[in-house]
Amino acid sequence: MSKTWEHYQEAARHHERAAYHYKEAAKYVEAEEDEKAVHEAYLAHGHSQLAIHHDAEAAKQHAERCDSVATPSVLDGKKRSAA
Repeated sequence: MSKTWEHYQEAARHHERAAYHYKEAAKYVEAEEDEKAVHEAYLAHGHSQLAIHHDAEAAKQHAERCDSVATPSVLDGKKRSAA
């Protein structure tokens, strides 16, 4: 499996964990258990940050891969057609 795909999968896992913790925080807010709600929100925020990191890494690797796939002949053809 490619590193890009691994980052996408890790991002998805962290998005799911963040959603779970946000839902738990909402339950604690309704029950007026503020300390527990804050703790769950903190955990959710951490997972959100990790998801963002993995999304960015996957996008960076994808862009690098696309740049290396483009050949000079393909780029020359684009320049000619644009002129």
